[in-house]
Amino acid sequence: MADTANCRSVICFFSQFQLTKNELAEMPEQKKKSTRTDADSPSKSSRNSKNSNPKIRIYFLAGFLLLWLCAIGYRLVVLQVVRYGEFTQRASRQQQRTVEVSPRRGVIYDRNGHELAMTINVDSVFAVPSEIPDQANAASLIAQVLKVEPKEILAKIQGSRNFSWIARKLDAEDSNRIRALSLKGIYFQKESKRFYPKRELAAQVLGYVGLDDEGLGGIERSFDEQMRGRPGKMLVSVDARQRSLGRVEKQPESGQSIVLTIDEKIQYIAERELDRAMAESHAEAGTVVVQNPHTGEILALASRPTFNPNAFRTSTPQALKNRAVSDIYEPGSTFKIVTLSAALEEKLTRPDEVIDCQMGSIMVFGRKVHDHKPFGNLTVSQVLQKSSDVGAIKLGLRLGDQRMDQYIRAFGFGTQTGLELPGETRGMAKPASRWTKSSIGSIAMGQEVGVSSVQLVSMASTIANDGVYTPPRIVAGSIAPRATLQTVVFKPAQQRRVVSPLTAVEMKRMLEEVVLFGTGKKAILDGYTSAGKSGTAQKIDPATGRYSATKYVASFAGFAPVAQPAVTISVMLDSPQGEHHGGEVGGPLFGRVAQQVLAYMNVPHDADVKNSQRLMIRASAKQSDFSEGSPDRLSGEVDAADIVTAETSATPAITPAAAKKEADRARVIAASFTPAKQQTTPAPQPAKQIDTPAAAPVPTPTRGTVILDAGNGPVAPALLGKSVRSAIETAQNAGIEIDVVGSGVARAQAPAAGERVPPGTRVVVKFAR
Repeated sequence: MADTANCRSVICFFSQFQLTKNELAEMPEQKKKSTRTDADSPSKSSRNSKNSNPKIRIYFLAGFLLLWLCAIGYRLVVLQVVRYGEFTQRASRQQQRTVEVSPRRGVIYDRNGHELAMTINVDSVFAVPSEIPDQANAASLIAQVLKVEPKEILAKIQGSRNFSWIARKLDAEDSNRIRALSLKGIYFQKESKRFYPKRELAAQVLGYVGLDDEGLGGIERSFDEQMRGRPGKMLVSVDARQRSLGRVEKQPESGQSIVLTIDEKIQYIAERELDRAMAESHAEAGTVVVQNPHTGEILALASRPTFNPNAFRTSTPQALKNRAVSDIYEPGSTFKIVTLSAALEEKLTRPDEVIDCQMGSIMVFGRKVHDHKPFGNLTVSQVLQKSSDVGAIKLGLRLGDQRMDQYIRAFGFGTQTGLELPGETRGMAKPASRWTKSSIGSIAMGQEVGVSSVQLVSMASTIANDGVYTPPRIVAGSIAPRATLQTVVFKPAQQRRVVSPLTAVEMKRMLEEVVLFGTGKKAILDGYTSAGKSGTAQKIDPATGRYSATKYVASFAGFAPVAQPAVTISVMLDSPQGEHHGGEVGGPLFGRVAQQVLAYMNVPHDADVKNSQRLMIRASAKQSDFSEGSPDRLSGEVDAADIVTAETSATPAITPAAAKKEADRARVIAASFTPAKQQTTPAPQPAKQIDTPAAAPVPTPTRGTVILDAGNGPVAPALLGKSVRSAIETAQNAGIEIDVVGSGVARAQAPAAGERVPPGTRVVVKFAR
């Protein structure tokens, strides 16, 4: 093995020697000498090998440095390019604090441009905790001004190192006191604060806002998005030691302003009179709604109890509620307007038809109902005047479930009106398919149905507007935040016809008679005619689920003047003490509001001012004149005489005494139409027709229609079948003016041909093609 190894070494040596020899032949002479010398001298070769080692190390170090630079470059690319956004955000969160600055909220105006809700600039206090040398002392001083616990302020300061709110939207007094302390690290920022200059006026309509200007009620909530605008920003920058480096602010954009249909003067009248009525009656709550019957504009909407929106946090939930929109109650006898209008429109009765009220008692499918007093024979007009439940039930039975339900919904009950306020109720109106057999009797007199005050005023406005329903609206429009004056044009919502103009005119006449001769005598106005209906409904006792014998809802709905209504008003008093009938407590409230509103609106008088006869009727009204409804809703036994069907036709004759009494009433009506002698503006003639009885006894026709004599008034001519021109000429020749409804040929007229009418009364003629 040793020999073999030696042989390999010799071969390797000669191989190397041969290679060196060949290379020497090709190299220059000088290099040959050097190579030969190196080959001959092993010690020199060893030294040269040692000299080449530093070069290798240099190459290795250079390669290492190159790799290191590549790694650093890669890391820089990752930090500065790939993850740049992430680290920028992290740095911003550490170095800056962005605070949202509230925008200037839009103004709420009334219809005349008066500001009802506005935004003012106030001071908010914030702290940069890192700049406060003695946080406990600063917290104690600020707490004394704000009248809070020092630990509460200290907790806010210690909650952050670079920014914390101390108190927002302070009043001027507290702001100045904190500013006078000159505390280091405590700063002030201007913010917008909502302010209601009229305090409680229209509080439930306007609503209120929270600390961050978020609408929490009323118009403020309904139009929150449009009124808020776009918030601004405040950037607070700090260094590595959390020292403030300054602030950068971006101004907010103001929101849109809202213009209401409310008139602040009419709103004040409504609220003042409602407060007076509640103080006199000791009612728990109440509402007043004033509406333009032709356009649906809500001119005033008052609700009690109320609150100050500038300090709403101290108010009770009951005060924050808008009862005119969200509360429902049984309307009672005011709902008879729907019943009688439907019956007249369907030609199931006439205003002068005599109804046998069966001495105030009727049985409807096993349920016995009593009137508040025993009535015998009453005309349909008198059924409304005296608020006979029996008479209303008989007319309801003629209508039937389906037709009654259709008119209920046509008048706007059972659905939201679309009023621009939050929390509006639909009311309570079950479809006819869910009625019991006795429901038609209950609903005809205003039970088993729930309405809101806004729905009730819309019902009265439908009659005042010649049978056309106009949805109520409380917002006229919105305007952009500009310095120049702008005009807002109100556009009524889509209207629909509920009853014909002829039916509406007949209802106007009957509702005026309710005021003059029935339960609404306290609603008689001085210098103006008025029409309306009172209602008294028992409340449901939550404990028993039955009607209460002591709790009532008194209401009144009407309009004035009668011929050309300018306003419609509904009032409601919840649980009045003592006098509780709608005519007793609701009628005077309606009268006071209507009298002042008409004078404020400069509506021309259509009746004598200080008319002694009219004022005498109002002053001499007795408590018994206002009675309506009855707590006696159910009875045990059924008498055969109490059973009634829709075809009941008993029509006994009117007695001479009753005819004389009706004649006296007719003279009062005619006197009320006498134009005032001292008027700067001519009073318009009322577009009315009134059936007035003669003083002498009148025989009763066999079919129950009583034709009454109007004394010396002109006789209505026969106009049916005539054209518009021919009808006008014929009426002028007879000394009568007519109201033209429609076009084409005369199809109906009221009063009928041959009837005498009081002087000044117009004949309504309906034309159709």
